[in-house]
Amino acid sequence: MVTLDRPELREPLNRLLLKVRPSLERVLRHYDVPPEDADDILQDTQLTLLYKWDKVQSPEAWLIGTVRKKCIVYWRKRRGRVCEAVDAAILDLLSEPQRPAQPKRDLTHDLRRVIGRLPERCRRLLTLRYGLGYGPSEVAAKMGYRPSSIRKVTNRCLSALSRELMTVGFLRKPGE
Repeated sequence: MVTLDRPELREPLNRLLLKVRPSLERVLRHYDVPPEDADDILQDTQLTLLYKWDKVQSPEAWLIGTVRKKCIVYWRKRRGRVCEAVDAAILDLLSEPQRPAQPKRDLTHDLRRVIGRLPERCRRLLTLRYGLGYGPSEVAAKMGYRPSSIRKVTNRCLSALSRELMTVGFLRKPGE
């Protein structure tokens, strides 16, 4: 499984990995991490355990907890990428002057219809930010948020928009 420079750890580590493998696989299935990414998470966690072996009091609990945390971080990063993609798509959709008028009008209509399904806060934020071109600090001031929190609120609204777009079939998940 793992090659070590410390031969005294080879056997205990291999026994530990065989023992916790079903639990680790359950965690990865629970978080629905794709197999290729699950392997990376497991390898990274195992290497980290090797470096911290002497400091870890309960290696089994540490492994399971660390894999769980890495799964959460994995999905946060993926959600961030979706938000950035939607963010870019919205900006492209609303700002391309060379697009033919009819398709742009249809897309804008469809986008407004989907945005209309969002909570009022998100509709207002997205309209100010992308429809009217306000900057983050201006949106924060108009909506009564602190400037430091507007990015988080914007990301939540973009996530909600992404979910709605997927619901109506506007966006497809990779591989569909």
